[in-house]
Amino acid sequence: MQKLTLDDIDVRGKRVLIRVDFNVPLNTSEDGSPCVADDTRIRAALPTLRHVLDHGGKAILISHLGRPGGQPDPDLSLACVADHLGTLIDERVRFSSNTVGDTVGDVIDGMGDGSIILLENTRFDPGEKSNEEGFAKALASLADVYVNDAFGAAHRAHASTAGVARFVETAAMGRLMEKEIEALTRVRDHPEHPMVAILGGSKVSDKLGTIRALSTTADHLLIGGAMSYTFLQVLGHEVGASRIEADRLETAESLYEEAEDTLLLPSDHVVADAPDAEADASVVEGDIPEGKMGLDIGPATIETYRTAILDAATIVWNGPMGVFELEQFAQGTMAIAEATAEATDDGAFSVVGGGDSVSALGQSGCTDRISHVSTGGGALLTFLEGAPLPGIDALTDA
Repeated sequence: MQKLTLDDIDVRGKRVLIRVDFNVPLNTSEDGSPCVADDTRIRAALPTLRHVLDHGGKAILISHLGRPGGQPDPDLSLACVADHLGTLIDERVRFSSNTVGDTVGDVIDGMGDGSIILLENTRFDPGEKSNEEGFAKALASLADVYVNDAFGAAHRAHASTAGVARFVETAAMGRLMEKEIEALTRVRDHPEHPMVAILGGSKVSDKLGTIRALSTTADHLLIGGAMSYTFLQVLGHEVGASRIEADRLETAESLYEEAEDTLLLPSDHVVADAPDAEADASVVEGDIPEGKMGLDIGPATIETYRTAILDAATIVWNGPMGVFELEQFAQGTMAIAEATAEATDDGAFSVVGGGDSVSALGQSGCTDRISHVSTGGGALLTFLEGAPLPGIDALTDA
């Protein structure tokens, strides 16, 4: 993807509209006010912000947060994010309770070069998700240059990720976007073999295109999570009360036939009556008894998957192996995290993405041992599938 980057533009004295991904989890502080619970995504944007500030540009930040439904929601305001960002960069971060309009423009005009402002949640405006032209033009009017650094939202054709780029003269990638594309291109287009792809989570339907694409490049496709039970039912196995997608059985059967040479499914399972912290868990091989739910991969599957991962030169992982939030169903996911880290220690190139996978990685303590931890979930899957990413396609060609 030959798009303009920050290295191609001079930001000095320019109004630089930067689409960041500050869709972060919030918590409540001791005084009852909202605060940032996890600042991973904010920290990921810092190289781009520092470049613009250090080179004399005015950094105008825009982001969505949560799903406010196209109207203001005080619980989803970015005000606390502005405060948190200020502590990270040791700079005053202005905050605007408006996203567009003359008032915002006046504030930006009054800012000095090398200063920064965060505008209110773009999804407070109904024109954001509908990619409404008027809202996109209003955003563009605030800027001389547009920079998209929100890889996690690059698969969305929204006003702040794609529409705005049509109405500015220059639209470039930020540092994080560059880093993501470089790492994922290496996995998708130039993987060193053996290559192992690990896919988990609940729905086969979310990963149809990704499975189909990876089955042609990966040497092994390791399937876990609830999506594995849809495949197992198609193959004639009893899956008890495990979660399946009944409306995707034919698709799963067709997909399995296409990917049979590379696709591995669990041979044993950790089961219980329900995904409950008090539930009694046990291991079963083969079919799952009636009334029981498969909630994690079993020890034999862990060993099979671990062997494949440790032999790999390239690894990509998206989706947990089970309900890792509960201790008795976390062993499979934690084992995958540790094996991926161990393989990376031995020289493999590894990419982990998706909210649950990244959260599990943090829980395992292995984050720092992974080659690239992606900020994208849906965007990562879309990229690996080879499908268009509107937030990147809209940028200016180099």
